[in-house]
Amino acid sequence: MRSILGAGRSHPQSQCSRIGLHMMPIHLTERLGRWSSGRGPLYVLLAARLRQLIDDGELPPGALLPPDRVLASALAVGRSTVVAAYDLLHGEGRIVRRQGSGTRVSGSPSTAAPDTTGAPVFLHLLEPSDDVIALACAAPDSPPPELVEAYERVLPELAATTGDIGYHPGGHIALRQAIAERYAQRGVPTEPDQVLVTTGGQQALSLLARAFVRPGDQVLVEAPTYPGALEAFREEAAVLRALPPGLGGFEAAARDHRPSLAYVIPTFQNPTGAVLPPLSCRRLAEAAGDAAVPLIEDEVLAELGFPGEETPPPLAAYADTVITVGSLSKIVWAGLRVGWVRAPAPVIARLARLRAVHDLGGNIPAQLAAADLLPRLEPLLRRWAAQRQACHDHLRAELTRQLPDWEVPPVQGGQTLWVRLPRGDGDSFAQTALRHGVAVLPGGGLDAAGGSEEYVRIHFLHTPDDLSQAVRRLARAWHAYRPPAERTTSRAVLAM
Repeated sequence: MRSILGAGRSHPQSQCSRIGLHMMPIHLTERLGRWSSGRGPLYVLLAARLRQLIDDGELPPGALLPPDRVLASALAVGRSTVVAAYDLLHGEGRIVRRQGSGTRVSGSPSTAAPDTTGAPVFLHLLEPSDDVIALACAAPDSPPPELVEAYERVLPELAATTGDIGYHPGGHIALRQAIAERYAQRGVPTEPDQVLVTTGGQQALSLLARAFVRPGDQVLVEAPTYPGALEAFREEAAVLRALPPGLGGFEAAARDHRPSLAYVIPTFQNPTGAVLPPLSCRRLAEAAGDAAVPLIEDEVLAELGFPGEETPPPLAAYADTVITVGSLSKIVWAGLRVGWVRAPAPVIARLARLRAVHDLGGNIPAQLAAADLLPRLEPLLRRWAAQRQACHDHLRAELTRQLPDWEVPPVQGGQTLWVRLPRGDGDSFAQTALRHGVAVLPGGGLDAAGGSEEYVRIHFLHTPDDLSQAVRRLARAWHAYRPPAERTTSRAVLAM
């Protein structure tokens, strides 16, 4: 890990080159650079730069940050600016503040490597490991035959393509048309110019955050929720306002905080698996329209109901101003990086301009295969639903048998279980579980309100044999687990 003191300099060890001593303000200000040059409140800009230093490893776990007054003096700002920035980072779980112990970066040197907390997003949980059963990153782990057949069918079309350089920032028209037709079949008339194709749902969320959020803007989110969305909003230095699942209390929050954006997963909510009733969906969509708050509906999991569960209509069926995010990565294969945004045409045009700045357009062969596959999805969805329900039931039965003290509510679809531990916290238990060869996702990193620390999220997408083996490892980890004297508050690595 790089030194926080700067390359090429020699400093006495007593001046903070080892963890546990104060980060000297002069050295931290050097690292901060031109932190105040952006747009937005100073405390948000300061928090954004400190967040980047933490995520990049420049401020390692356990590093002791300067006291409020000392850093404020070094930066020539009011103490309230530093206090507000520290409070924002504390709410995200990136730093820990304790009276008498100062302000530290979350985590500790003794647990920082190998690390499952406080690291840059999307890294170690996305790479397979032969000796670890991954129950954290939820997505199909192999392409289905239907996808292979779709590629085979579009190869002649691809071979015959001429006069097309392949740059389509909005997405290939064939796929945009197929997505529009699928929404029309679900009761939401849609034109191709209301659809933007993205490289998965995560890029869709990142583009929307970039388009709608400025530093210091308020964003309403569920607590807990999908951590990838939290990271996308935090990258734009948003101030997150947490509401219960389903965005309960939306009207009051919209009135009091004047948010620039709201985000909800109404169907098979990630991570709880909850489904928002139709009447609540209507009220939320209409309330967002009345308050002129752009509402993002994450529909990535909406078609993952178990057999007999009908897919509810999108929130856009109740208010056409709703912005809908979808993806094939969860219902077909994670390696098929095809997602989309359905929104009013002016919003789509704005997102296409932003997208063109980054990559000019997505993978055209993948989009052609997706366009071919979309009208043929139903048999795959039915087969996949039965398999997931069988795995869900098997995992719950194994957990009940071997870990009867755990609270494991059933779900009616989706991919994950939201498990409450009877003692300790998800962060410290996840580290113990990893040492026993199984990866779970701590709940604290999914909760912008700083709660859910007693939860872990686990998925049920493995084979029954692998799930049984995973539970045996979890049981051994639980018997070996000793909760820390003080609850760990470090931020969980992001998982999809």
